[in-house]
Amino acid sequence: MPIPLSRRAVSLGLSSLALSACVAGGTSSVSRNDWRSVTNAEFDRWLEGFKGRAVSEGISQTTVMRAFQGVGYVPLVIERDRNQAEFNRTMEDYLAIAASEERIAMGRAKLRQHGAVLDRIEARFGVEKEVMCAVWGMESFYGTQMGDAPVIAALATLTYDGRRGRFFGSQLMAALRALDRGDATVARMRGSWAGAMGHTQVMPEVLEDYGVDFDGDGRRGVWDADPTDALATTANYLARHGWRHGQPWAVEVQVPEGFDAGLAGRRRTRSVASWMGIGVRDMDGNRVPDHGAAAILLPMGAAGPALMIFSNFTAIWRYNPAENYVIGIGHLSDRLAGGPPIRGSFPADENGLTRAGRMEVQRRLTAQGYDTGGSDGVIGPASRTAIRAYEQAQGLPETGVATDDLLARLRQTG
Repeated sequence: MPIPLSRRAVSLGLSSLALSACVAGGTSSVSRNDWRSVTNAEFDRWLEGFKGRAVSEGISQTTVMRAFQGVGYVPLVIERDRNQAEFNRTMEDYLAIAASEERIAMGRAKLRQHGAVLDRIEARFGVEKEVMCAVWGMESFYGTQMGDAPVIAALATLTYDGRRGRFFGSQLMAALRALDRGDATVARMRGSWAGAMGHTQVMPEVLEDYGVDFDGDGRRGVWDADPTDALATTANYLARHGWRHGQPWAVEVQVPEGFDAGLAGRRRTRSVASWMGIGVRDMDGNRVPDHGAAAILLPMGAAGPALMIFSNFTAIWRYNPAENYVIGIGHLSDRLAGGPPIRGSFPADENGLTRAGRMEVQRRLTAQGYDTGGSDGVIGPASRTAIRAYEQAQGLPETGVATDDLLARLRQTG
């Protein structure tokens, strides 16, 4: 989700919607009925005042009346705002979701389906089609999970709430201007609880500042069944934040034995030649081409994979300032372009299991009748519930934690 520069701290952690929803055994779906409003006299009084402010700032009376017809205070929006629990995912777990075989296969199908228009967008903005497609896949699972919250009601609730009222008030005004321009109708303007909208989950101010009517129908239709405008808007955003065509966001590298981990970090840039001088090489042992100032990331410590990142990493960072998100987008785009999986070894987790071990735990639980929601090696809510059910059946303390001891027991009982 692209974050307006005035308030990038509003980042929703992982992709605002699709990634968390696609975790095996992840969050339950929310229906339109769940976004119902409740009676709140103070909100209603505040809303009357906001309507007057909107008209005074140039929003047409007709738009204001239509936008706020039936709008009330939505408790679920505040509940979500107060409980933005970050997924404590390692890079390995994150990539298992972000660059899953399903997401890669669907992304390649979308590249074929929309290849002609993606080529035209790439030619205009200089952002590779695989990168646009990766953002699309991460943010809404290629348009299949764009969110069902009523954007106007959600933003009004957040503005009234006041915790970040100034930010959300500006987003609400931008959403009203989008309605005034005819970009969408109130009924179609649905998205995340925080107001992110459409195929690539743009905030209203981002739509206003970077939105593109690429299909020429007179609207910036990021909600349309046709994703053209949303993809072009994403490309425009990345281009205007420094994307360099033909250059990588990162290259997986090998660091020399005894590498000083204190040299790693997103802001610790130096020349590629300097990195080469201390023994850093690509995964085939060759020198890395010079793509400008570079930094080394060790997302899972010195024992895990190493990435040499370049300026395109920062362009994605401006879209969503979370390291795993940027790596997820970058790696998914590489996979869509035919690149390999991460080649470096991932260390065992704090419970002594590698991803292969966690996948085996899930498979063995499933074989014994416990639903883990899949066998991707990511121990999410469904897997933890399955583990607890197994532990209960075995007369063990109910921890819900996948450990090497648990795997050994599953092998014995399976």
